Amino acid sequence: MEFAYDDRTAELRQRLEAFLTECVYPAEPVHHEQVLAAGDPWARPPVMAELKAQARERGLWNLFLPDARYGAGLTNLQYAPLAELTGRSPHLAPEALNCAAPDTGNMELLAEFGSEEQRKQWLMPLLAGEIRSAFCMTEPEVASSDATNIGTRITRDGDHYVINGRKWWSSGAMDPRCEIFIVMGKTDPDADRHRQQSMILVPRDTPGVTVRRGMRVFGYSDAPHGGHAEIDFSDVRVPAENLVGEEGTGFAIAQARLGPGRIHHCMRLIGMAERALELLCRRVLDRVAFGRPLAEQGVVREWIAESRVRIEQARLLVLKTAWLMDTVGNKGAHTEIQAIKIATPLMAEWVIDKAIQAHGGAGVSQDTPLAELWAAARTLRLADGPDEVHRASLARRELRRYS
Repeated sequence: MEFAYDDRTAELRQRLEAFLTECVYPAEPVHHEQVLAAGDPWARPPVMAELKAQARERGLWNLFLPDARYGAGLTNLQYAPLAELTGRSPHLAPEALNCAAPDTGNMELLAEFGSEEQRKQWLMPLLAGEIRSAFCMTEPEVASSDATNIGTRITRDGDHYVINGRKWWSSGAMDPRCEIFIVMGKTDPDADRHRQQSMILVPRDTPGVTVRRGMRVFGYSDAPHGGHAEIDFSDVRVPAENLVGEEGTGFAIAQARLGPGRIHHCMRLIGMAERALELLCRRVLDRVAFGRPLAEQGVVREWIAESRVRIEQARLLVLKTAWLMDTVGNKGAHTEIQAIKIATPLMAEWVIDKAIQAHGGAGVSQDTPLAELWAAARTLRLADGPDEVHRASLARRELRRYS
């Protein structure tokens, strides 16, 4: 078993570390100031365009796509340590590299399932970073942890489909550059439970599309991920050729999309935890309480040691999962994908919480990235399926081995 990075990964990792140090970390306070100055929590400040230009100049662009026709051609195992580094600044670095959700999943979906015309019209501008996209699956009226619950209807009418329904937590929809929605709905409610759904492309400016409001995440706009929106689709008509794949394949396409998305989140979560641990260590070495540095307090040392153990455990499991996805495919790595989706957000949430505690009031303020990191980690215990659903599924698979 080889744990060393291959030459290409090591070289890209070195370049990415330099980009973070020289460009991204200094841009964090600038980004906050520009958003505040704009007076719009979902505004895209000029510093982001500057970071994107710098990333492209350094050859750090579309690293997530294993298909060399469209991206860097890296395997999941090669991409994992790079995505981890972007997690150290999750609100800037992924988007700067054009590796931010939901665009990553949407680009993968279009690359694998889109028609030639769909790829030309929507995938190529997304790959170039010229536009952004949204993924519209979750609904307010149903328990969306069960994707077969979806109530939005997609009805064939001659050469068109008509869409009616309401979505929320539609990732990416609040970005002013978002031009295309990928919408999941039911084309045949009477079909087999997993063959009722389809996916369709809906341009944002289509009549009948109403963005009702932006959704805040623990009070944050989550603008770097394009923001999340509640959206009404009322008699929205789009050409039949906007259907992605065939009728009834929406559930299968969603599962194919969410697998890589889940591991990408977990890769970045490890970077988030690493940054939190670094901030924790620097803080406790610098602060004195009750006559001695916080770093000499036994409970603080326990936090530090436990954080290192938890991070290393999670990283090894994520790397194993990436290797399996590369060697036996997403279906063969299903158990491990579920395991990392359960374990990694919990790990990051715990580590970030201890870093917040070590910082006292500063930990929950805007003066450190910790509060935003914690909100992001906690949210990922819900996104792409809540912990409980993954645990139940994982338990069923385990039990089948003995029944």
